[in-house]
Parts: sequence; C-alpha cells; structure tokens
Amino acid sequence: MLSSISIKNYALINQLDIDFSSGLSIITGETGAGKSILLGALGLVLGNRADLSSLKDSSKKCVVEVKLKLENYNLLTFFAKVDLDYENDTIIRREILPSGKSRAFVNDTPVTLSILNQLKVKLIDVHSQHQTSQLSDSSFQFSIIDALSKNQSKITSYKSLLKELNLMRKELLQIEETQRVSNQQYDYNLYLFKELEESKLQVDEQENLEATLDKLNNIEEIQLQLSDALSITISDDIGIQFLLSSLESSLQKVAPFSKEYQELSDRITSIKIELDDIVGELEAVNENLEFNPNEANKINDRLQLIYNLQKKHYVSTNKDLLGIQQELSDKLLQKENATEYIINTKKEIDILCEKIDKIANNIFIERTKVIPKLKVLLESLLAELGMENARFSILVSHTQDYFTNGKDELQFLFSANKGGNFGELKKVASGGELSRIMLSVKKILSENTKLPTIIFDEIDTGVSGEISNKIAQIMQQMSQHMQVITITHLPQIAAKGLNHYKVFKSEVNGKTTTNLKLLTPEERIVEIAEMLSGKDISISALTHAKELLM
Repeated sequence: MLSSISIKNYALINQLDIDFSSGLSIITGETGAGKSILLGALGLVLGNRADLSSLKDSSKKCVVEVKLKLENYNLLTFFAKVDLDYENDTIIRREILPSGKSRAFVNDTPVTLSILNQLKVKLIDVHSQHQTSQLSDSSFQFSIIDALSKNQSKITSYKSLLKELNLMRKELLQIEETQRVSNQQYDYNLYLFKELEESKLQVDEQENLEATLDKLNNIEEIQLQLSDALSITISDDIGIQFLLSSLESSLQKVAPFSKEYQELSDRITSIKIELDDIVGELEAVNENLEFNPNEANKINDRLQLIYNLQKKHYVSTNKDLLGIQQELSDKLLQKENATEYIINTKKEIDILCEKIDKIANNIFIERTKVIPKLKVLLESLLAELGMENARFSILVSHTQDYFTNGKDELQFLFSANKGGNFGELKKVASGGELSRIMLSVKKILSENTKLPTIIFDEIDTGVSGEISNKIAQIMQQMSQHMQVITITHLPQIAAKGLNHYKVFKSEVNGKTTTNLKLLTPEERIVEIAEMLSGKDISISALTHAKELLM
C-alpha cells in the first residue's frame, strides 16, 4: 500500500511530504485547489510521460518519491523477473531534470518507464471518471469474471503456450514459403550443382594449371637457358666443376698444416658435392623437357572450363566455386527435407493445440460457473446504490479461435429499467449509472485480487445524498481488503474515512502553491461543515458535520 508521497518542485507544489495509512482515506478541497496535481505527480512516479512544463522552477529538478509497503502481495517473483531488489518497504523515485531528461529509480536502481508501468498495474489503481469506458472493453469484462473464477494461473499457462504456438506457426509459414520458392528454383539449382559437381574442381587446381601451361608455352627459352647453365658448370678447363675440383685439390694439399685450412677445404668439398647434385638435376630436367601440344591443349580446355564457371557465378577462384557448390547442395537438401520437416512441425503444432485447448476449456468452464454469482453480486450492489431494476445478461461462448486470454467470446449486456431491453453498457447506461457499476465492479475485484491500493477520483459525481451514503459504505467495505483513497466533494463520503486530508492553495512570497495536510478531528468537523453549507458555516452545519462523523 501507499505509505507516503514526497513531491518537490512539481506544478504548484514547492515541497510536500505526506503519510498515508491503511483503510479508507479521504481527500477534499475546493475546485482548482490542486487535487489533479496530486494525481499528476503520482502518475509521474508510476510511469506517465514527463513534461518539462511540470517544473514549478525550471532551473531546478522535480522529484516525486513514493514509499510503498509490499508485504503479503506476492511481488517477489515479479521483482526477480525484472531484475530488481525486493524490499518490503519499496521506494519509487522519479526525477525530471531542467534539461528535460527524466530518470526513474526503484530502491535506488535505475529503471525504464516500461517497468514502472508494469509495477503500476500491480500496485495502484487510479480510477478517474473517464475510466468508466473500460466497462465496455471485453478484456476488462473478462478480468472481472476471471478474478472471481481464480483463472489467473490457467490464463498465464495459456498465454505461455499460445506464444509458443504462434512462434511455431510463424516458423512453419516461413518454411512453407521457403519451400515454395525452392520448388520454383529446384530444377535450375540442380542443373548448376551437377555442372559444378561434374567439373570435379580442386582448390589449388587453377594456379597449378596456369603454372604448367606457362612452362609449356616457354619451353624453348627454358631449354636454351638450361643448356647454357649446364655448359657453364661442366665445360672442360673453364666449367665451374673443373674449377672447383682444382680449388679442392689445392686446399687439400695445405689442409694438414692448419685447422683453418682444413675447414676451408671441407667447405669447398661441401660446395662441390652440392654443385654435383645440382648438375645432375639440371641434366635430368633438361632431358625430360619436351613440348607436348596435346597436354597444352588439354590444360587450355580445363582452364577455359574453370574461367567460364567463374564468370558464370561472378567469382574469381575455385574456392568460391566450391563454396557455391556447397550452398547449392544445402538448398537441394533443404528442399528434399522440407516436406518431412513440415509434416513433423504440423504434428507438433497439433499436440500443442491439444494442450492449449484443454486449458482453454477449463478456463471456459470456470468462467461459466461464476457468471451467475457475478450477476447476483452486481445486481445486489447496484440495488443498494439506488438501481433496483438493474439487470445483467452475461454470456460466455466457446469458439475455435485463439484469443489472448482464452478461446471465449463474451456478451456483457445491461438493462437499467424494469422490462427494458438489454444493450451494451456504453449505449444504455448513463454516466452516473456507469460510475455506480464501476464502483460495484471495483468492490468485487477488491475482494478477489491482491491489489494494494485503489484511488477514486470523484467517482461519486452526480449522485444524491442517500446514494452517497451507500457509496461510502461500499468504500468502507473495500478498505477492509485494500487501501482506498478517494477524492470527493460529498460530505457524506468525506465523513466515512479513517483519515481526512485537505488540498488547499496558499501564497508564499507572492506565488501560489498547493498544499496537502492531514486534518485534526476539529479541523475535520469544520471542513465537512464547509462542504455542507459553504464558507459561511452555520451552527446547524457544524451539528450536521458532527453527526456525520459519529
């Protein structure tokens, strides 16, 4: 529940700190005193969009902070889900900086507005007059029925499985579309794949073939240079072999006289051995050199095939061609396996649908069971509120369609007059009737949900004094299950609260400010008397005020 609120530099508020208690609390004040400002500040800390114009002093930041008691409301799981530290006394703070930037914190942990809005749903229901339009919304109507039927856990399971189903169906559609496209391209892809497969490409093949062809095309030059090289090495008297042999012989003669000479001799011997080996290889490659036109043609044909394939597929290497070959293979395999995959996926979807259908049917059964009880509760509450002839026609029908909260469609019809025809709430109920219906609904929800706090913003507008007493009684009953804060102009309702707060304006240094204070018993008598008779309070008004407070 809301235990305190602190507001700084917001609208007409300089600084405001006020504590709240459990039970029924009343807020009163003259029209324009600033009750809407309080709700605006509360909305800000609960995730509403920030507006720089909300700052009273544009050079300073605005801070709104609320403290909430959360024990016994089963919110630990939610806090863990959104990665927040749970505290029984949780503090939510919202700041608007002069720059226009906004920051939000839960127990000093920065949070997004999305998380604040999720928290708001679980913490505080702020009900204003225009929200009576919710009564015509089928999702809200379902929420009433489901609160009575205790369907929430079933609906949570249903939503989880429905999400899984929708993902599987989306995936299936994508696979089927892929198969449709692949069917159109299959023959062409098969042709391309076979062409590449039959070519038996090797990664380094092109480079090797080009090198071989280059050698064949320059065979005469190679032969000439190899012959010259052999001549230089093996010629008598002047060849390198002859000269090295002479050098080796000379050094061998002096080698015994010095280690140094021996090392030189050994080195020359090693060079001569290496040279002899080179000469042998030169003679071998020279003898094997032969121009083969058939081989050259064969290589040219193979290279032309490779070049044509590369050009066809807009690549420049065999590695790229082999990659394309693999891609084509994958596409062909995917197409060949797609039918089996689709069949298996459809089977999985059917199994999942059976699970969802079973849960949805249980939801439907529980909804059907509580409708008679809901009708009785609503009609009896409305009778207390002066609508003795109010009747509801509530019908839930099971369908084949999957909706967000089950497979049901709902008819929630209303008749205000005896013998009158049933119709949609928004069409047949007046504003005052809608307010009383909404109050009745909130009363039922308060007894069947774990919502900590509800705030009524002048839900009693347009009702008579007698009816206002009944409204006050209902609010008192609601306050046994949750914290109820109501903004009212009716003294009959104001007198029923455990605590009474007054909103008022004052001037500080020539500037108007809005304030909120908890009234003492004596101040409360005066406030209610003023609500009864106006600024000129009569003795009878004071007496009446005391009677109302008894």
